[in-house]
Amino acid sequence: MRVEDLHILPKVRDSWSFLYLEHARIDQHDLSIAAHDKEGMTPIPCAGLTALLLGPGTSITQAAMTALADTGCAVLWTGEEGVRLYGFGFGETRSAANLLRQAAAWADPVRRLAVVRRMYAMRFDDPIGEDETIEQLRGREGNRVRSVYARWAKETGVPWTGRRYDRKNWAAADPINQALSVANAALYGVCAGAIVSAGYSPGIGFIHTGFLLAFVFDVADLYKADTAIPVAFQTVANGSSDVETRVRKAMRDRFRETRLLERIVNDLEGLFGAYGPEEAKPNDEERPGGLWDGAGIVPTGVNYGDEP
Repeated sequence: MRVEDLHILPKVRDSWSFLYLEHARIDQHDLSIAAHDKEGMTPIPCAGLTALLLGPGTSITQAAMTALADTGCAVLWTGEEGVRLYGFGFGETRSAANLLRQAAAWADPVRRLAVVRRMYAMRFDDPIGEDETIEQLRGREGNRVRSVYARWAKETGVPWTGRRYDRKNWAAADPINQALSVANAALYGVCAGAIVSAGYSPGIGFIHTGFLLAFVFDVADLYKADTAIPVAFQTVANGSSDVETRVRKAMRDRFRETRLLERIVNDLEGLFGAYGPEEAKPNDEERPGGLWDGAGIVPTGVNYGDEP
């Protein structure tokens, strides 16, 4: 696909959320892909999909990966039931403008602090004070999350004794902790797909730091109280059997109802501020970037050996 053809792809904010597959073979089908399993072949219109989550027992051909890359669908490799995220592939953006803005904000302590404060402000109903420290904001966030768990436990009647789970022993967790793990994994997958598709880096975190998915955790924390936590409690309140499948389906529905992808993209733009006059917007791609010369950006695609 040519750069000038990218405008025909759906914007990430208008795409479907995610699709999870396991124990299947994925190959190219016409201009899209198809999954083959014991039930037969299922075509997948990946041009309208934000993230494809591949669980255990999946294999995928190079042609299928090419189709996914051309249509802008992020690919994520996960553990069983989508509970852990192991790796990811790029989404639809061909511009580094957002990545550079994110890196510049991270590298400047003043701008990084401003982004962190915006993230915390998005979680609270009342404004944060200019004199509130990061330590105080972390404390407020801890109290907020505790109250959200308590509220949903009271509303649904699901017993809640705290967030406890063992990654090496899935069965040891009670149904509500299993449900929360599955709901969070689905949320991480969608956030990762939105982040890479919009041209940001999952690894450059502002509150979380030091691991490849730090920014995914930053972004997901903005929406857990509206998505993963209520879905987990409501699902378990309706029965403790087949929790994983029911939670994934409920999260799919919640993503659609809350238009989460649109919210994520808009919120990311808000976190890093408006584009400055020297910055190209992600879709302004008449040329593939430029060359930095210390004083500014000069055009690429020019042989500067011919210059006087």
